[in-house]
Amino acid sequence: MLELQDISVVFHPDTIHEKKALSHVNLQIQQGDFVTIIGSNGAGKSTLFQTISGAILPAQGHIYLNHQDITNLKEYKRSRFIGRLFQNPLKGTAPTMTIEENLALAGCQGHYFKLKPVSHLQRQQMKEALKELGLGLEKRMDTKVGVLSGGQRQALSLLMATYAKPQLLLLDEHTAALDPQTAKTVLDLTANIVRKNQMTTLMITHNMEDAIQYGQKIIIMSEGRILDFIDEKRKQNLTVEDLIHLYTQHTHDYHDHILLQ
Repeated sequence: MLELQDISVVFHPDTIHEKKALSHVNLQIQQGDFVTIIGSNGAGKSTLFQTISGAILPAQGHIYLNHQDITNLKEYKRSRFIGRLFQNPLKGTAPTMTIEENLALAGCQGHYFKLKPVSHLQRQQMKEALKELGLGLEKRMDTKVGVLSGGQRQALSLLMATYAKPQLLLLDEHTAALDPQTAKTVLDLTANIVRKNQMTTLMITHNMEDAIQYGQKIIIMSEGRILDFIDEKRKQNLTVEDLIHLYTQHTHDYHDHILLQ
């Protein structure tokens, strides 16, 4: 379970450039939930992920993962139990290293880079994991990752992020840079891996259809705040038009509230 209690993040505090990136965010995600997050640019979605992963420390509040307070835990230590995937397929892998070496690195999460020789058993386990992607990468273990296509690299990044079975998976628009067909392939792979491992997952997306199709629950964010948390009951029969209407109404009401203050 992931719990955020009164989390606020302020950039450039006490200067003319001060900006509240997150403002009093409270959130509780149950074990095994797949939650999608929507919101415009600048809504605070990526800042939320950076704060959960430890790249940014909050100005106030607490973060708990499975009842452990991780608020001040260093990012590399959190990577032992938090997997993360980024929008850019180039960001989650080491291009000059082979597929096998990249997967070996994935097994070193939270321990800097203690790359050791891969045993025969480990290599077979890697092949089995790669085979489940259905992209033939298990036959290219010695291929440098830099020559793979964007979709292949992102699928490999997904496998790397989930290889050590993290307690929490953060997906930051991880299909936005892919063509529609490849994006669907990676999203379906994502859903299968998450379901198989009952992995608690948060996914940022600008695609309303994907938010509904893949998320059990949906979060609407704007200007560093969570405006709505749509649970499974409310999500039943929710259409893209319904979600757009909800998003528009919430942001309109929020701006009216700010103007009246």
